Amino acid sequence: MSRCTATYRLYDDKADFRKKAESIAVGMTVGSWTELPQAKRESMQKHLGEVLQVDVHEPEGAAPGERYADVTIAYPDINFSRDIPALLVTVFGKISMDGKIKLNRLGFSDHFVQGFPGPKFGIAGIRDILGVHDRPLLMSIFKSVIGLNADELREQFLRQALGGVDLIKDDEILFENELTPIEKRVEVCLKAAEAAQKETGKKLLYAANLTGPTSSLKSQAKKAIGAGANALLFNVLSYGYDVLHELSSDPEINVPIAAHPALAGAFYPSPHYGISASVLLGQLMRLAGADLVLFPSPYGSVTMPKAENMAIRDELISRELPLKASMPVPSAGIHPGLVPLILRDFGTDVVVNAGGGIHGHPMGTEAGGRAFVQAIAAAQQSIPLAQYAEDGHPELKAALDAWGGER
Repeated sequence: MSRCTATYRLYDDKADFRKKAESIAVGMTVGSWTELPQAKRESMQKHLGEVLQVDVHEPEGAAPGERYADVTIAYPDINFSRDIPALLVTVFGKISMDGKIKLNRLGFSDHFVQGFPGPKFGIAGIRDILGVHDRPLLMSIFKSVIGLNADELREQFLRQALGGVDLIKDDEILFENELTPIEKRVEVCLKAAEAAQKETGKKLLYAANLTGPTSSLKSQAKKAIGAGANALLFNVLSYGYDVLHELSSDPEINVPIAAHPALAGAFYPSPHYGISASVLLGQLMRLAGADLVLFPSPYGSVTMPKAENMAIRDELISRELPLKASMPVPSAGIHPGLVPLILRDFGTDVVVNAGGGIHGHPMGTEAGGRAFVQAIAAAQQSIPLAQYAEDGHPELKAALDAWGGER
């Protein structure tokens, strides 16, 4: 029988965790099992959930609230349609409100995964577009753009592009507006990208923020692509994974999609409730088709524990899922001094993503981009940043003086 699995962490000082797991397996599938007549039980057997594992953690002398169990339950695919909303309701719908319980991992059946093409480009495809295969990628973020007109937006884009970045993304809070509607933003920014490429020699992806009523998103995306868009940014959690799946699997939306983690903090930070970051920003983003996935880094201003970061990374690139790998983008508060840490933890297949670390550079936005380019070059050669900065790289030196970093 084809089944998907869910692994939960349940906290309770006194519960019989095996009994609790059995009640979940029954309650989330066939309902009240013991009250069914034998004939009905036999016909419903194919729908019944099964407890696969119960690991109780009950350390001696544990304080109140520390006793927990990791429980894995299998759910027959026959119970739900092949879409992420149906899966989430099946495995975590009503029990998400039943005490201290957190969804920590999903296991997808071959049947379920076959309904999802996954990322259209993934890591390899994005590298092919940019012609960059031997180093981390560098992304810059628009900042303070609400209220800017098209000319002002173009100027900020140009300054970022001239700094040598590989990708530029809209701020996730830049929505449709009269001054810079998406097709106008794309038009002026890509003209700026062409001008910058003549100077830097670098191709560049611009991820325009896709927003509006859900019913209009496909037409908005195609409008942007018609204007020349070569990437999209999408606030997945506010719209839903199924919307991302519809966008990413549409053959006419033939550009990489970067998934923003806005609202993720409402789901993952608590150890007792919600959905783990590795499921929320790793497994489900990749399954739904995100080519790049942004998430808080363990280093900057909006931090996430390193173990959670590594778990997201692992799910985005794991070969266990027969889909293209999604590019990890650890974000928030990143400056050049942190580059060696990012490369140490994530390797080469990562996007170094910066906003204030580029725009806030003491020598200006262009210098901010160059400081990151220099930091990446130094880290890849295992040269201390301070040494590299003193060797004719004033932009990196100014960044280290301003924000610190490896010494």
